[in-house]
Amino acid sequence: MFTKILIANRGEIACRVIKTAKRMGIATVAVYSDADARAPFVRMADEAVHIGPAAAAESYLVADKIIAACKQTGAQAVHPGYGFLSERASFVEALEAEDIAFIGPPPNAIAAMGDKIESKKLAREAGVNVVPGFVGEIRDTDHAVEISNDIGYPVMMKASAGGGGKGMRLAYSEKDVREGFEATKREGLNSFGDDRVFIEKFIENPRHIEIQILGDKHGNVIYLNERECSIQRRHQKVVEEAPSPFVTPKMRKAMGEQCVALSQAVNYHSAGTVELIVSGADPTGESFYFLEMNTRLQVEHPVTEAITGVDLVEQMIRVAAGEKLGMTQEDVKIDGWAIENRVYAEDPYRGFLPSTGRLVRYQPPVETWADDGEENGRRGVDGIRIDDGVFEGGEVSMFYDPMIAKLVTWGETRDEAADLQIAALDAFRIEGLGHNVDFLSAIMQHPRFRSGELTTGFIAEEYPDGFEGAPADTRLRGVLAAVAGVIATADADRARRIEGQLSDDLYAPGDWTIRIGEREEGSTTHEVRLEENALTVDGEQVTIEMQYTPGETLVDVALFDNGAGEDAEPLERYTFQLKPTRTGYDITTRGATHTLRILQTRIAHLASHMIEKEPPDLSKMLICPMPGLLVKLHVAEGEEVQPGQPLATVEAMKMENILRAEKQATVGTINAVEGDSLAVDEVILELE
Repeated sequence: MFTKILIANRGEIACRVIKTAKRMGIATVAVYSDADARAPFVRMADEAVHIGPAAAAESYLVADKIIAACKQTGAQAVHPGYGFLSERASFVEALEAEDIAFIGPPPNAIAAMGDKIESKKLAREAGVNVVPGFVGEIRDTDHAVEISNDIGYPVMMKASAGGGGKGMRLAYSEKDVREGFEATKREGLNSFGDDRVFIEKFIENPRHIEIQILGDKHGNVIYLNERECSIQRRHQKVVEEAPSPFVTPKMRKAMGEQCVALSQAVNYHSAGTVELIVSGADPTGESFYFLEMNTRLQVEHPVTEAITGVDLVEQMIRVAAGEKLGMTQEDVKIDGWAIENRVYAEDPYRGFLPSTGRLVRYQPPVETWADDGEENGRRGVDGIRIDDGVFEGGEVSMFYDPMIAKLVTWGETRDEAADLQIAALDAFRIEGLGHNVDFLSAIMQHPRFRSGELTTGFIAEEYPDGFEGAPADTRLRGVLAAVAGVIATADADRARRIEGQLSDDLYAPGDWTIRIGEREEGSTTHEVRLEENALTVDGEQVTIEMQYTPGETLVDVALFDNGAGEDAEPLERYTFQLKPTRTGYDITTRGATHTLRILQTRIAHLASHMIEKEPPDLSKMLICPMPGLLVKLHVAEGEEVQPGQPLATVEAMKMENILRAEKQATVGTINAVEGDSLAVDEVILELE
């Protein structure tokens, strides 16, 4: 067994690997860039080596610097995590040349599976179902049209070396192929240095299923069940779960055995994932096809760990050290259900644009996972596991992936796991930058998600006009009003107790008029009355249990049936995050922030005489939608622009956003220059 390993990665996955290594008694070495000098993984490791500037191309992606750090510290092996150098065969070969072990698969397997065209050929030869398509060399656009006509529309054109949703175009007709083929080639060449394209049948109503593979260097390969990752946005996974609500035992066996055969065909060892696409329109589940193989650990591996109890990182280390697998296929079981949500620094209310910045407040619902071992099934605290690599006061940088944390929940059933997600997301406190916690909560509550009727088009279909917060039902609005009344009375009571401010005989008010909604339009108004032994909302009794001290920002609330006994179970439990406003509170819960205006009933009628402040007219301003770098100004002062014309390009977190004119106008004042770092809502230019 190794005595010291180096983790060639950063963030939460570096923390994750370090935790398992420490439990195994293995010393760890971290490598870090300028941007990560204060990161948690650097402090957690036994040693840390600085490897360069913030840009990954100058640090984490430079194989020579990783190897130099190994030599400097005496590290015997490298765990690559995921991303960066994890699937670069040349890196593995370079390590082998220096007699440094790679905690991952052999280079030939990485190379074979990294080429989408070659991997499909290998899959077909191994007896794996492959999507109907053409994987040879496509001569030109006419040849692409001929192939597409033979396959039958719709078809997907993909760059052979593509990934991360780049180099992909969907074609429903010959016209789409003629327009998109050359563009797909250019994207492949520009992004990956390879202009080869393959064409395959597009599976309608697709579900994304992946099989977790684990093999050793002695020819043993097993599958650790499946994960479903159908809820995606722009081909990027958002929610993952294990097992799949769609996969039957028969499907699982057929999928697993085919994926094992493919792994054995390339002499695979270590952890890996075979991704499959399944037609949701086929209730038999027989229409599943090979998509690609990821020759590394997956971001979503904790859900597999939670239902099997297998520590995949530990197994990778043991396999790399030459040990045989300590389990057989018969030993692999399914215990309960696990769901993972990726908490990202992105703003769902602004089209999911990246939101970099400082974590002014970061309080996860439970302590960060500390490797609780096999006895707890690696399920964290009461079925809630947080994998993260950030800290309060730290920055989410524009240079790397925008992930803040992974929230994993486990329950006996799928509904239990989803309910735990809702509760944990309510208690997840993040301030200082935009995040997707509300959006994730909305998904967990969505009837279609709860039914298990998933496809990769879920988000586009259910949120076609973007995300505006999860809707509040009648029960939740009633509880919001009741809680607001209690809080307002408590705040007023505290105010009257300040010595010398009010007369002693002045009582805290108990009658409140509460509007839920920022503006009159679309809002609801509720009359709340607090008496000694009763709380009513619009004349109806509401029974809640809560503890609140003025100034608190997090409140747990239990709703009971009226007349319930002392030992009764609540109808519902909530966690409310409170933020005071000029006229009340913003309360965040269940996937939305609700603005509550709270007024004493005796004066509430006077509010109708107040003029509501109209939002400013920003139509003549080009406003930066996210923090980022102004990489290109496409216009000059005095230039006339047309609708749709590019005005500026802003880059953040590897995402390039072209900002376009919404109407015909003339460019007036330009307030920024190329190379400027822009804040969110900063005015780039003004139109006349």
